Amino acid sequence: MSVVAAKICGIRDPEALEAALAAGAAYIGFVFFPPSPRAVTPAEAAALSEQVGRRAIRVGLIVNATDVDIATILAETPLDMLQLHGSETPERTAAVRRRFGLPVIKALPIATAADVTSAASYRDAADILLFDAKPPNRPDALPGGNAESFDWTLLADNPPSGEWMLSGGLTASNVAEAIQMSGAHAVDVSSGVERSRGKKDPAMIEAFLKAAQSLPAS
Repeated sequence: MSVVAAKICGIRDPEALEAALAAGAAYIGFVFFPPSPRAVTPAEAAALSEQVGRRAIRVGLIVNATDVDIATILAETPLDMLQLHGSETPERTAAVRRRFGLPVIKALPIATAADVTSAASYRDAADILLFDAKPPNRPDALPGGNAESFDWTLLADNPPSGEWMLSGGLTASNVAEAIQMSGAHAVDVSSGVERSRGKKDPAMIEAFLKAAQSLPAS
C-alpha cells in the first residue's frame, strides 16, 4: 500500500532539512526567487543538496527564470527536478524540460473549476502538475507560499490526468482532510510548517509529514 508523498518546500537550514528527511519527505524544495523570504543562493542550496544526497528528490523552484538563470543554478547546485512557479506557458515549460534534461513540475494557480480545466494544456509539457491557490491580491503576495487554500473539491469533481500535487494553505491539521477531499496522491507545503515567515519549524515538519502519511494514496 503506497502512502501520500509529501514535498517540503522552501528549506533553508540543515536542521529543518534533517527533520524533513528523517520524517520521510519524498521531495525537498529549494527556492531560487530572491523576493521570497525562503530564497537561497546556489551556493547555499548546494550544501543543503549534498545533505539530501539520494534520500529525497531535490527540487529547484524558479519563477519566470531565463535559461542563463537556470544554467547558473544548475552549475552549482545538484538538482533532480525543476519547479516552474511563474507565468511560464506550456511552450516555455516544455522548452525548459528539453533544454536542461530534468523532469519539471509546473505550478498552476487555482481559484475556479475553469482553472483546473485549463491546466490540461500543460499535461504534455510537465511531468507533474502542482495545483496551488491563486495568489491573493495584495502587495506582499508571492507566486506561492501565501498560506492560502482553494476549494479542494474542484480537483475531485474534475480529476486531473497524470501525476499531480496539491498545495496551498496546507497544515498538519488540515492535510488529511485536503487529501480526502481532493483525491491527491502527493502534497506540497511551505508556509504551513513555519514558525515565522520563511523559518521552518522541525516539529511542525514532523507533524505535517505524520498527518500526510497517515492516509494511503487513493
